[in-house]
Amino acid sequence: MTKSKLDGLYQPQYEHDACGVGMVVNIHGGKSHELVDSALKVLENMEHRGAETRDKTGDGAGIMLQIPHEFILLQGIPVPEKGKYGTGLVFLPKDEAAQQEILSVMIEEIEREGLELMHLRTVPTCPEVLGEAARRVEPAIKQIFVSLPQSHSHRGDFEEQLQNSPESVEAALKKKLYIIRKKIENRVDDGDFYICSLSNTNIIYKGMLTSGQLRRYFPDLSSPYLTSGLALVHSRFSTNTFPTWSLAQPFRLLAHNGEINTIRGNRGWMKARESVLLSEALGDIRDISPIVEEGMSDSASLDNVFEFLTMSGMSLPQAMAILVPESFNDKNPISEDLKAFYEYHSILMEPWDGPAALLFSDGRYAGGMLDRNGLRPSRYTITRQGMMVVASEVGVMDFEPGDVVSKGRLQPGKILLIDTQEGRIYYDGEIKEQLAKAHPYREWLSENRVQLEKLKSGRHVENSVVHLEQRLVQFGYGQEDIDRTIIPMATAGQEPVAAMGNDTPLAVISDRPQVFFNYFRQQFAQVTNPAIDPIREELVMSLTEYIGAVGTNILTPDASNCKMVRLPQPVLTNTQLDILCNIRYKGFNTKKLAMVFETAKGEEGLRQALDDLCKAAEASVDEGVNYIILTDRDIDE
Repeated sequence: MTKSKLDGLYQPQYEHDACGVGMVVNIHGGKSHELVDSALKVLENMEHRGAETRDKTGDGAGIMLQIPHEFILLQGIPVPEKGKYGTGLVFLPKDEAAQQEILSVMIEEIEREGLELMHLRTVPTCPEVLGEAARRVEPAIKQIFVSLPQSHSHRGDFEEQLQNSPESVEAALKKKLYIIRKKIENRVDDGDFYICSLSNTNIIYKGMLTSGQLRRYFPDLSSPYLTSGLALVHSRFSTNTFPTWSLAQPFRLLAHNGEINTIRGNRGWMKARESVLLSEALGDIRDISPIVEEGMSDSASLDNVFEFLTMSGMSLPQAMAILVPESFNDKNPISEDLKAFYEYHSILMEPWDGPAALLFSDGRYAGGMLDRNGLRPSRYTITRQGMMVVASEVGVMDFEPGDVVSKGRLQPGKILLIDTQEGRIYYDGEIKEQLAKAHPYREWLSENRVQLEKLKSGRHVENSVVHLEQRLVQFGYGQEDIDRTIIPMATAGQEPVAAMGNDTPLAVISDRPQVFFNYFRQQFAQVTNPAIDPIREELVMSLTEYIGAVGTNILTPDASNCKMVRLPQPVLTNTQLDILCNIRYKGFNTKKLAMVFETAKGEEGLRQALDDLCKAAEASVDEGVNYIILTDRDIDE
């Protein structure tokens, strides 16, 4: 093909990539407006990574900064010293009556926690820079300031709690602000309401903006008195949700480029474990549930859980390593202690799998990592002036070659962390060594976890299938399933071949009995990602599964959390199933429950049998059974 024809096919102006993320940090914590300006330039240089409509409405752009204390004082707001007050931007409905109603709820919850709303500032904005669609749904934007009550007679509760706690005022206040925000969110049901952040360390400016509009929309960001020692920026290209003001990033702790492809399961498991979570740091979890906000994006859900774990006492890298673990199979050359750390936590927390490039900060620490697949780029540069820039691509900032000390890239599953207070960079090896040695994870696993493949049985178990034709009918297998699926898999180890354009009617609307698995469809990401190649698949994929009574609390490391059976793969032979049914040592206890019903009783019989099965399962759990085996062996003709 000639060059001219190729030129006709490829049009650079139509090229778009995923979201852009960037981070600018003064490693030694020095604050300046130049750093804020540099971060905004990084964002503006990633404009091609964000989406926008024809009327210049952006998918979302935002910046996270350290709270600019001096700038706030210059606004005439008499805030206490740094760290001893909370602030943040709040999106409110334009309607005055609705605003007052929400504000009264906010004041009530703030005062209930022993604090007070000391000031409410109207944030200056320039609506004329917005696209038409963004302007139609533009909220009123206020900045709230929360502090200890000015009157000593009202300060009792919070100060009394501090006296009984080893924490500093700043650490206790950070948790209080989190609890207040969660309680307000649970009470206010208004689509125009959203708390961007409420913190005593960070502040976030964001909205339904393009990268170039952020600076112009918020005049605060152009003030030479607005300073910070670190900044996270994000330009959004929404794939899994429509753009809204609240879904712009950064969120409360992180900015994310990519998708969480396991999001439905992740949300479901977090919801399921809320009833057994215990957090000494936060008190009764029911007061701040749900941990994951409803109706938000995959990135926002990850941020919710990340924030909850750190507020419960985990460090940023510990929470991130648990949520987004690196591969820990035999192909990855990491220490046995670190493998044990990952295996222990894989029992308690499912991975939030990408592709994902993640940048995060709590106002003191700032860091970044990729998920274990490593399918999102992220590169960093460190300068002689003590500046680190991390971004989705190179070229977001210009540097003199002589100023560059080192360059590198974030690697799959590896964490990079900067402590701006100590002026130190922590690389993955040092971080992970500390995490792996915090508890005797290897010892806990070896003493409590049972590996099914290592168990032997003296019993003879028949692996052939009796009454084959009856079983095929029973499970809905037809001749096509046998010829196209089972025979190629059994004889040659081949995967069944199918067309992507499969137009077979959905099993649920068919009037014929179907194979059970036909009633389920795999969800796939709503955006194209690179296919996983066989080399990467071997490194990052695993069929290992655990069954048993999942540890009651992910927040308190304990040997009892890993009393589980590890399965090498999810499909078991009859011999393995027989062993599983009869494990009696290390305190394991199992029970079989029949999942059959009287067909003569029809639909009512099925409903009654399901109710009985659920009650029997619940009773088994109360009896201390580690796992339940549902059996269909009692099916008759």
